[in-house]
Amino acid sequence: MSNDLTDQLRVQARALGFDAVGICGVEAIAGIAARLDAFLDAGWHGSMDWLATHRDRRADPRVLWREARSVIMLGMNYGPDADPRANLGKRKQGAISVYAQGDDYHELIKPRLKTLARWLIAQAGGDVKVFVDTAPVMEKPLAQAAGLGWQGKHSNLVSREFGSWLFLGAIFSTLELPHDTPEVDHCGSCRACLDACPTDAFVAPYRLDARRCISYLTIENKGPIPRQFRKAIGNRIYGCDDCLAVCPWNKFAAAGREAKLAARATLRAPPLAELARLDDAAFRALFAKSPIKRIGRDRFVRNVLIAIGNSGDAGLAVEAERLLRDDNPLVRGAAVWALAQLLAPEPFDALAAQWLVDERDEGVRDEWRASAPLLGRWVSQ
Repeated sequence: MSNDLTDQLRVQARALGFDAVGICGVEAIAGIAARLDAFLDAGWHGSMDWLATHRDRRADPRVLWREARSVIMLGMNYGPDADPRANLGKRKQGAISVYAQGDDYHELIKPRLKTLARWLIAQAGGDVKVFVDTAPVMEKPLAQAAGLGWQGKHSNLVSREFGSWLFLGAIFSTLELPHDTPEVDHCGSCRACLDACPTDAFVAPYRLDARRCISYLTIENKGPIPRQFRKAIGNRIYGCDDCLAVCPWNKFAAAGREAKLAARATLRAPPLAELARLDDAAFRALFAKSPIKRIGRDRFVRNVLIAIGNSGDAGLAVEAERLLRDDNPLVRGAAVWALAQLLAPEPFDALAAQWLVDERDEGVRDEWRASAPLLGRWVSQ
């Protein structure tokens, strides 16, 4: 297949809004299986069982689709226009991961991948399949094999041109296309991302225990957030950007050019008090077209209550106290913890006397009991 076709492919991709394009063979990540097995066997994927499902397909594109011969990897820059860590000091407001402050990238990128794939078929024939984080495809190793960047010590892709801020998509093709040169690791001795992690989620460079990661805890985790991590979460209510934001390669990055991925004004630093008042309908309205909508109102309000507990603002206790009446025990349990952080012992004891006896959910009762050693009462309840 001629280089003219791939040159035209790059032009078409950039016209569709993609900022990086590279091509590799389907065999390019054949050696990744051992790393994937080690990650899964250690249990570092937590409750993300879908990572273990069809691990053979995930580790080798040839198993996923035997007819595929080439993988076209595409990246779209979503670089922020300000340091996302600046929001961490605004304790009465929530910090949302950069990628979730705009529209859902899945819904934006997939139609453009399909458009590009149709163009390729029209030009050269063959068959294609497109993927955006919705199938057992290891996009980051494939992106490195295609020359878009390398997997840094934080396990995310790093680009010399775009830093840590690339959304990835893939087109599998039955065509034999010329391959790009794989990117090499440029992390060197730097460990800024490892040292920045608030919960020490990195077992070692390039090895992440997702069960300790704030992004996992606030997004993938469906139950109560483990108590040992709650203080470290601070005001992060959806995801965490710390390991990405500190990467020195970001000094070469520019703000993303796609308007639909730009941060909505309402999500840059939303007041925690307003978020705590969201019912299901208001949650769905606020996060229409947002990736945040997929975790649902209850898990989101759980996160908001953890941030309220970390705010140090006793004025927010009224929001947590109101949520002691919430229908969902996940929310009620988080409200108990938030109140234990904000109230003096006497007011908290009064609430315990009022609520603990009537609480029927054992998990919420455990939250009340867990606060008792701090306050010296209700130990035997």
